Amino acid sequence: MTQQSSAPAITIYSTAVCPYCVAAKNFLKSKGLSWTEVRVDLDPAERQKMMDLTRRTSVPQIFIGDVHVGGYDDMMAMHRAGTLEPLLAA
Repeated sequence: MTQQSSAPAITIYSTAVCPYCVAAKNFLKSKGLSWTEVRVDLDPAERQKMMDLTRRTSVPQIFIGDVHVGGYDDMMAMHRAGTLEPLLAA
């Protein structure tokens, strides 16, 4: 299944050894979605950009379009509350 072209772009700031990053990507994959992964462990400038954007140092940091969803737990809380799917469909 491919992501609809009208759906907002998903960006995940992550590192190689991050179980929550893997869980977030598996969840998005289960919904048939694709994303752009930004590896902050490979590029200190990207880590700084992530921290400037989010005021957080932990990964993953997930963006749907221009909306900062937060980390994996934040995304799952939105999913349970029913607020994630409308954002993905925007």
